[in-house]
Formats: sequence, C-alpha cells, structure tokens
Amino acid sequence: MPDKKTIQRARQDARQGKAPSTQAGEFVREEMEHIRQGKHGARSARQAIAIGLSKARRAGVKLAPPKKGRAAAAARKKRR
Repeated sequence: MPDKKTIQRARQDARQGKAPSTQAGEFVREEMEHIRQGKHGARSARQAIAIGLSKARRAGVKLAPPKKGRAAAAARKKRR
C-alpha cells in the first residue's frame, strides 16, 4: 500500500494537469526509497520501477499497459 503522502503528491500532479508518467513517478520514487531503506528485496532498479508502476495503476493513475514482452499476456490484458 502506498504512503498517504505519495498518493497526495500524485493527485496534486493530476490536478495540475501533468502527464500520467509524472504522476506515476511519485510511486516509483517511493519504491526506490524503500529499497534504499531495506524494506524489501527488489533485485534491481528495473524491478523497483515495475513495482512502482503497478502501485500507480492500482491507485488509479491512467497509465498504458506494459509493453509486449515486458509482462505476461494475462497481466497486459488485465491492465487495459
């Protein structure tokens, strides 16, 4: 579950009319910080980005589904 501050910053970006990728950047930033603090063991920055984008999608940020070859077909279909 994302922090309240992260959700607030993402919503503020949305109100200001910023792009969905900018809104999702708040969630990715939070995940990077969690890795630095040792809260979970993501193995790479790419994995942290994927986790952050997934959290952003669940929070309602209108992101495009993952590109072909980046995620399973079922995951892509679910995120349309």
